[in-house]
Amino acid sequence: MGNSILMTQLEEAKNFLGDTVTLLGDYLNENNYNDLQHEKIGNESYYKSLLSNVRRLEVFCDEGYEACKIVLKNEVFHKGAAEKTLYKIYHQCIEEFFSPKNDAWYEDSRSAYTGRNSIKFHYEVPESFSNLIKKLESDFQSIREDLEYYETDYRTKMLQSK
Repeated sequence: MGNSILMTQLEEAKNFLGDTVTLLGDYLNENNYNDLQHEKIGNESYYKSLLSNVRRLEVFCDEGYEACKIVLKNEVFHKGAAEKTLYKIYHQCIEEFFSPKNDAWYEDSRSAYTGRNSIKFHYEVPESFSNLIKKLESDFQSIREDLEYYETDYRTKMLQSK
């Protein structure tokens, strides 16, 4: 893959992650467990797991954003570092969004074919939380399609080099 294509994908990933970190950070700065309960009374442990997953996702996205900035800022473009960064973004950020660690929500892959949102919650959630996930989902879908290549290609290269 040409360096210019790789640089473009890295720049797009950086922009996506920067926007995502801003959205997640704004939500977390404005909402806490008590706010969610005030908005819609629900299961305490479930609401806490929702917020925990959003915090975890924010950290992964921020790390990916910073990694993109570093790779793009280098005077000499390092193709291997760029590919590794995009692989990690796919693995940590995109997969974490669609399949969070404690399974607070899940992806209904059939929904993607109907044009509906594919993220489903196990229980009802406050509207503000649902709106956040809906706002993020289409961009995550798009970047996932762009970076799926790195999920398999980078792993294959690493296995071949052993």
